[in-house]
Amino acid sequence: MPTRILVVGGGGREHALAWKLAGEPGVNEVIVAPGSEAIELEPRVRCVRDVDPLDPASVVKAARVAAVELVVVGPEAPLAAGLADALRAAGIPVFGPSKAAAMLETSKAFCHEVAAAAGVATARARAFTGGEAAAAEAFIRELSAGGALAVLKADGLAAGKGVIVTDSEEQALDLVPSFLRHRPGDRPALVIEERLAGPEASLIAICDGRRPIALPAARDHKRLCDGDTGPNTGGMGAFSPLPDLDPAAVERIIETVHRPILMEMARRGTPFHGFLYAGLVLTADGPRLLECNARLGDPEAQVILPLLGGALGPWLLAAARGGLPADAPALLPALPGAAVGIVLAARGYPGEPRRGDPIEGLGAARAMGALVFHAGTVGRPGGGFGTNGGRVLAVVGRGPDHGSAREAAERAADAIDWPGMQRRRDIGGPRQVPVPAGVPAGVPAGAAG
Repeated sequence: MPTRILVVGGGGREHALAWKLAGEPGVNEVIVAPGSEAIELEPRVRCVRDVDPLDPASVVKAARVAAVELVVVGPEAPLAAGLADALRAAGIPVFGPSKAAAMLETSKAFCHEVAAAAGVATARARAFTGGEAAAAEAFIRELSAGGALAVLKADGLAAGKGVIVTDSEEQALDLVPSFLRHRPGDRPALVIEERLAGPEASLIAICDGRRPIALPAARDHKRLCDGDTGPNTGGMGAFSPLPDLDPAAVERIIETVHRPILMEMARRGTPFHGFLYAGLVLTADGPRLLECNARLGDPEAQVILPLLGGALGPWLLAAARGGLPADAPALLPALPGAAVGIVLAARGYPGEPRRGDPIEGLGAARAMGALVFHAGTVGRPGGGFGTNGGRVLAVVGRGPDHGSAREAAERAADAIDWPGMQRRRDIGGPRQVPVPAGVPAGVPAGAAG
């Protein structure tokens, strides 16, 4: 067990990581850089506010000053900036992939290339440079002729908002110029995928470059409004576990998605150490990979971490050192029950969010037993917190089943308010938590979605 851990970041995912790690036996202190005023209120947590996560030298210095035994990188942007490379070069154990390995997230075209080489089943897809508008339009027409709609994805990092799921050939064709305009002609700018039918799933594994260990599966909901309508966001809520993805199915996905990708990345000389996130669609023909991320999902982390049945720190340290035990379980043990997380967002999100609104009811929500993770808040003079971002809070309810966990989350979210607050009221509801009927155990149920 690492006794002193540095978590890099300051959002809701990092709040959940700090909360989880600081509560584990043997941990003396969790330092979060830069963290936030809310994160620093957690017991055994200290924030170092003058550290820039995008400046590797700044993080290396903070890790040395604090004499940490492990660094856990939360967000994707520091990974893309080469933070993990700098820490490894300094001899500091870090759980997070190198800049080269993080390309699984920073380039969707690269992710498809690796998945194809690894033999992983994905949506049919092609990548296009800024000068290939005609070819992109031709591929959309090709998909349409075969009865398929298109999903358009910006190739680089887009904070979870660079994806448009189209509803017609005409809409897809109209959107192509917005993805390619002013983009270079020598590298991918747009990935177009066949739209698949089925519920989505997020399956994240702890990886040491060779071996994966699965965390509980979760389902994230990207659309702003109830019924999966409205614009795409970074995520408006999540729940875990998934009734339509039992442990046997999870283990099969680990063996057919995560492990082949790890093997291919190692073959290329860029082994992946960190959280390997597989975004999947559970089609009628089986799971299909949509995308990979190189870190914990947000808000998935906020519902997954409270369900873990043991300490997380030792697994992260072993993976950082490249040495998960050969007899490690395929899935980390989970507590019984379920967790449902509801994201509370600021007015204007996912566009330009309004900041500075006073938040009411945080104490009442916590008094109900909910976990409240801060993603975009700032301390107010005289006490309390105000809004300071798009996704402001994640309110997590736990219970013996999805229904009770959802009730706990809804009740606590109802206690919180600020002017213009946005939220969904169907996260973890019956439509979101399908119960397969007549489906053999371990076989995901296909559904329109």
